[in-house]
Amino acid sequence: MPVPTASLDVIEDFLAQKRIAMVGISRKPKNFSASLFKELCRWGYDVVPVNPQASEIQGHRCYARVQDIQPPVDAALLMTSPAVTEAVVVDCAQAGIGRIWMYRAAGDGAVSPKAVEFCRKHGIQFVPGECPFMFLPGNGFHGIHGLIRKITGRFPKRDKPGNMAA
Repeated sequence: MPVPTASLDVIEDFLAQKRIAMVGISRKPKNFSASLFKELCRWGYDVVPVNPQASEIQGHRCYARVQDIQPPVDAALLMTSPAVTEAVVVDCAQAGIGRIWMYRAAGDGAVSPKAVEFCRKHGIQFVPGECPFMFLPGNGFHGIHGLIRKITGRFPKRDKPGNMAA
């Protein structure tokens, strides 16, 4: 089963949420996930780190699982391997999280066809791939990457009236 692409509407709805769990954030400050965490915080997001191997990341309390987060989050950004993603989407459903972004830059990233199918069956809005950096204003290289994808027709499109988002 091919993995679908998310519409721009679904991506914008996800980014409109201000309290987001980042699942699988690295404890290493130079890791890409740590950079993305820092940037989302800079943009005013209340980003909650989730990593069972850490109690604190970048001065923020870190949780072992999304179900442990209080108060709950509105959405979850998964920076996990596809196999871990399959378990985390179940955790998100149990925690009542209705929006999930499975990060991907190169390769599979966090995207798993089983996780995508789980989200679809459970009415969870999802972004199967993409890098959030590309959708935040003023992000240099990532903005250029988005522009190239627009020119080549590979940038996410808006939903057509009457169509349901991913």
